[in-house]
Amino acid sequence: MKIETRTVNGVTVLDVSGKITLAEGSVDIRKSVRDLMDSGRDQILLNLGDVKYIDSSGIGELVSSFTTVTNKGGKLKLLNLTLKIRELLAITKLLTVFECFDDEGEAVKSFS
Repeated sequence: MKIETRTVNGVTVLDVSGKITLAEGSVDIRKSVRDLMDSGRDQILLNLGDVKYIDSSGIGELVSSFTTVTNKGGKLKLLNLTLKIRELLAITKLLTVFECFDDEGEAVKSFS
């Protein structure tokens, strides 16, 4: 898994690609989000458009990251969910927890 970080109008966008599984990547997301929070960047947009697969530990990591950010007064939102990830979040009822966007511009504006 690979994570690239960029900033758009004060919102930190994490472009995630690859797999988010117990073996690959779930710890990387946790570390990236916590590092951002520690540096005062608390408006985070996870771009999951290039994530090919996510397992239960990856879903757990998304929830954990969301909880960490929210408890510290920040916001974490999701961008470009693939059909499989969207279905998985729907089955687990997590679509009602996360704010999800298909358009980066709209997502960035939603933080204002």
